Amino acid sequence: MTIQEIVQLPALEAAPRLLGQIISRITPAGEIRCRIVETESYGGAEDKGSHAYGNRRTARTEMMFRQGGIAYVYLIYGMYHCLNVVTGAEDDPQAVLIRAVEPLDTKDEQRMLALRNVPLNRRRTLCNGPGKLCLALDIDKSFNGVQLLGSGGTLRLEEASDSLEMKIECGPRINIDYAEEYAAKPWRFYIKDHPYVSAKNSNPLAYIHPLDAP
Repeated sequence: MTIQEIVQLPALEAAPRLLGQIISRITPAGEIRCRIVETESYGGAEDKGSHAYGNRRTARTEMMFRQGGIAYVYLIYGMYHCLNVVTGAEDDPQAVLIRAVEPLDTKDEQRMLALRNVPLNRRRTLCNGPGKLCLALDIDKSFNGVQLLGSGGTLRLEEASDSLEMKIECGPRINIDYAEEYAAKPWRFYIKDHPYVSAKNSNPLAYIHPLDAP
């Protein structure tokens, strides 16, 4: 499935398929490329964990109602930005939060370290969380609404050129206790045993792609 096809899916279907795909960020110091290793699904008006629960359409959530393929960037705690990929059809609020990434090579890591300095012995904390990765990629609200699939953009979503062998686990999303019965939904997806994943589940579930189910 191409990246263009993935972003047209509902968030719950797109979130696991975005694992392994590439984010490209063009900075003054050069391009940074990283692999998505953890995502969370926030999909549909019925999801009590979503900003757009109940079809709440505000200046903040408007981007979630757009056609899939753009960025939804918002601020949390008054200081950290979060990057989401809007997915699905127009007027159906769907978004996938990018929770963690890994730099593709040493050059990418060095450029990220220049933007977010961390001790050498804690490099795995460089981008293992939604706020951390936005600092390490210099992403702020100016990217809200940016088309992620366009060539030449300073923030792009790209299809991985390599075939990555990976097992996917899933579990509850993080820090959404307010979502009532939706807080326990296993809608966080990550590459099993990957060192850049932000948090491991105590009782992880193996994700089985619908096409692979018996």
